Amino acid sequence: RCAVLSAFLATLAGPGGMASFGDDEKPPSPNAGSKDGLVTMAIPAYNRKDVGLTKDTLTAMVEIRATSSAAMREGLDLVAVLDVSGHKIESVKKALQFVIMKLTPVDRLSIVTFDSTARRLTPLRCMTQAAQTDLKAVVDGLQNGGGTDIMAGLELGLAVLRGRVHTESRTANVFLMSDRQTTSGDPREVDPGEVAVYTFGFGAGTDHKLLSDLANKSTGGTYSAVPDGTNLSAPFSQLLGGLLTVVAQDVQLTLEPNTADGDLEKMTVAPGTDYTTITDDKSGLITIKFGSLFSGEARKVAVNFTLRDSDETEEYDATLAEARHSYAGQKTRQSLEAILIVRTPNPSSPADAGAVENRSMLAEEVRRLHADTINAASLLAEAERLEEAREKIVDAQNAMEDIVLLDDGENMVNALRTELLQLLTFMESQELYNERGHPYALATVTSHGRQRTAARGDEGEVISLYATPRMTAYLEQAKSFEENPKEPVPTADDDVEEEIS
Repeated sequence: RCAVLSAFLATLAGPGGMASFGDDEKPPSPNAGSKDGLVTMAIPAYNRKDVGLTKDTLTAMVEIRATSSAAMREGLDLVAVLDVSGHKIESVKKALQFVIMKLTPVDRLSIVTFDSTARRLTPLRCMTQAAQTDLKAVVDGLQNGGGTDIMAGLELGLAVLRGRVHTESRTANVFLMSDRQTTSGDPREVDPGEVAVYTFGFGAGTDHKLLSDLANKSTGGTYSAVPDGTNLSAPFSQLLGGLLTVVAQDVQLTLEPNTADGDLEKMTVAPGTDYTTITDDKSGLITIKFGSLFSGEARKVAVNFTLRDSDETEEYDATLAEARHSYAGQKTRQSLEAILIVRTPNPSSPADAGAVENRSMLAEEVRRLHADTINAASLLAEAERLEEAREKIVDAQNAMEDIVLLDDGENMVNALRTELLQLLTFMESQELYNERGHPYALATVTSHGRQRTAARGDEGEVISLYATPRMTAYLEQAKSFEENPKEPVPTADDDVEEEIS
C-alpha cells in the first residue's frame, strides 16, 4: 500500500515536488467577439514645445487606456489563499462570502488555507449556484490553526493556477491574506510567474513589508493594508470589482529608439512606476509589461530623452522613438505612435507651461515625485528617524500648496495633499507609525507605482485616483453586506445589466 501511495503522490507532484492538480472545472466557452481596439494609445505628450539644436533633454509621456466595457471581459480564475492561524477568521469568512456571491458561472474560485501547513480545500470550480452553496459551507467551516507558513500557502495557491487545463481567455490571480509573521522560509523566493498576486495585511501583527514585497514581485499585483477595527470585505470587494472587468491581458508597451538620424543619445524610462521593464542592451528597445488592464484603467509612462548636438542650422522635426502597444488576443497590429519634437535655433522657454500637454505632464510629474517622497519618508521612519521623516512630509506639503492644476489635475493634487496629511498624522509617535503609518505608506507607494487602487483603511476619506466605477460600486455593496449579511448581493451579471441600462 505504501508503494501505491508513493506512486500516486508522485503523479500529483510537479517541478520541485509541488502538486500539479489538473482538475479545474471546464468553464463556459469564452467570448468569441473581436478583441481589437480594447486598448488604445494616446498621442504622446511632452514637457517642452520644442528644443534647441545643442545638447538638450526632453520628457515624453505615453499613455495607454483600456476601453470602458461592461459586457466584454475575461473569465476570472481566483485562488483565495487564507491565513487561518490568527484571530481574524470571522472577518475572513464574511469577506469570502461576499466574493462567492459576486461570482458567476464564467468565474472560477479555489480556496487554499495555511497555518503551519497549506491545504487546498477546493479545486477551481465554476461558480454556479451549486458551487456557491458548497463553497459557502467550506468557508463557514474554517477553523483556527497554529503556525504561519506563508510560503507554503503561496506555493500551493500558485500550483492550483499552474495546474489548470482550461486557460483560454482567463486571468490568473491570487488573493493572499495574512495577519501574522511568517514562521517558515522566505516567501520572497517563490516565483509568481505571470500570476498577479494581491496581498492583504490584516492588523498590527502582520509582516506588512513582506506582503508588499510579494505583491510587487508579481505582474500587476498590489498590497492593501487592513488596519485593526476595519473589515476585509472592503479591500476584497474593490479589487474584485476590477478583476471582474478585465478587458485585456499581457498588455505591453514597446519603445523603439531612433538611432539612425543622430538626434538621440539616450532613452530611459523615468522612475516613479513599478512595472517589469526589459531593455535590450544592443538595440536599446524597451519593453514594459503591465499585466492585465481593468475596464477604463490607464497606464502613464514618462520617458526621458537625452539629445545630441545637431548638425542642422534650421528648424526641423526630429523623430526620437516609436511607441507600440500590444495585448493577448488582438488580431490587428496596433499602429505606431511617433515620439518627435521640433528642434529649432530659437527654442521656447522650458518654463512655458501654458499648453494643455504641459499641464498633463506637470500633473504626472507631481504624482511621481509625491510617491517618491512618501517612500523616502517611510524609509526614514522605519529607521526610527521620525523627525526627519516628518520634515520631509511637511516640505512636500508646502511644495504642494504652490501647485495649481485644472479639472482632474486639481482633484489629484487634493488627493495627494490628503495622503500627506494622513501620513503625517500617523507619524505622531514611533509606535503609531509602526502600527498604522508603515502599512499606510506601503499601500500608498504600491498604488502609485502600479497606478491601481490599493486599500489603506481610509475608504471614503481620500479621493481615489485609480478606482474604476465598478470598484466604487462594489465597495458600497460590501459596506451594505457587512451591515446586513442576510440581504441578497447583486451578481456580476446583475451589475452589467445595471451599467448597460
